[in-house]
Amino acid sequence: MAGPDELGFDPWDPAFLADPYPAYAELRARGRVIRYEPTDQWLVPHHADVSALLRDRRLGRTYQHRFSHEEFGRTPPAPEHEPFHTLNDHGMLDLEPPDHTRIRRLVSKAFTPRTVERLKPYVQRLAGDLVAALVHNGGGDLLTDVAEPLPVAVIAEMLGIPEADRGQLRPWSAAICGMYELNPSEETAAKAVRASVEFSEYLRELIAARRKEPGEDLVSGLIAAHDEDDDRLTEQEMISTAVLLLNAGHEATVNATVNGWWALFRNPGQLAALRADHCLIPSAIEELMRYDTPLQLFERWVLDDIEIDGTVIPRGSEIAMLFGSANHDPAVFTDPGRLDLTRTDNPHISFSAGIHYCIGAPLARMELAASMTALLQQAPTLTLAAEPQRKPNFVIRGLEGLSVEVTG
Repeated sequence: MAGPDELGFDPWDPAFLADPYPAYAELRARGRVIRYEPTDQWLVPHHADVSALLRDRRLGRTYQHRFSHEEFGRTPPAPEHEPFHTLNDHGMLDLEPPDHTRIRRLVSKAFTPRTVERLKPYVQRLAGDLVAALVHNGGGDLLTDVAEPLPVAVIAEMLGIPEADRGQLRPWSAAICGMYELNPSEETAAKAVRASVEFSEYLRELIAARRKEPGEDLVSGLIAAHDEDDDRLTEQEMISTAVLLLNAGHEATVNATVNGWWALFRNPGQLAALRADHCLIPSAIEELMRYDTPLQLFERWVLDDIEIDGTVIPRGSEIAMLFGSANHDPAVFTDPGRLDLTRTDNPHISFSAGIHYCIGAPLARMELAASMTALLQQAPTLTLAAEPQRKPNFVIRGLEGLSVEVTG
């Protein structure tokens, strides 16, 4: 086993959080799999291994479809955390086949490419309005003025959540997502439990209202979705799906936006090239997602013994796949530490892969393109006003804010 001092990998160290990529290079040089004592996990830093393991059915997001906690050698969650786990464990991200297959198939019937494409005018109009307000004010916080309100409003619009209720969504989501960090504190758990209870109660009432009066929204679509055997989502599955769509549907977009613009400000030559040629926007989005990855780590349980480079990882172990490291692997990306908005060969794994590939990736790309286009068109003189602070999180990588100015 190795610790932070030996590896340089310390997800609680502000210096590491500021720039984890040199430590990742050290991990990759050390080997293909490294035992990490502080979290009792096996770290996997190479792109080829992460990509393969995301598709390996010997791993799972859960083990409870095959084993009890005791059989798997794991301690059951604390009873007081039950509301969070009930909410989390019924979402498709934390399920394995056959439950995952059934729920994803039903959700896909409501969350169709047509549904996403129909939102495009709304997304572009909202992005334009948010940026116009930023420009009118001469600048502000790109996080709270543009990056957060855009995807939260879009997913709320999709779900059919009334505008008057949308202010609760971001705080609920932030509290729940705190549990995805490594070794969350009891205070973090308590906040997540409270948010889980409140959000679940809210959605239960919304579902009941949509049963009586269906609309064109996604909640109505989840209620109506069924397969050829008339299999339908349970109420808990609908609640968990709605929360997952909100959390996953905006966290990555929010952090990709601010991480991306912070990277552009630090690379003025690339920013100038983007301002000169807006046709670079699609490849810029992919490169910014790779360059400073919003989701740095994805965990899987080992359901059957596996072997990586001669090391046997036994059943009951937990693997931490380092997306941020994989996205900077020089075996896959030429000069990975360089931001290159023209990069065309860019198989980043920021949206995961395999059966858990992000169902909302097309929507996230649409939102990122809309906000970037609006900023480039309306705020061509956008500049950084103050050095940002990193959030004290590792798994979900973002900034506390991004203060900007618009001159001229």
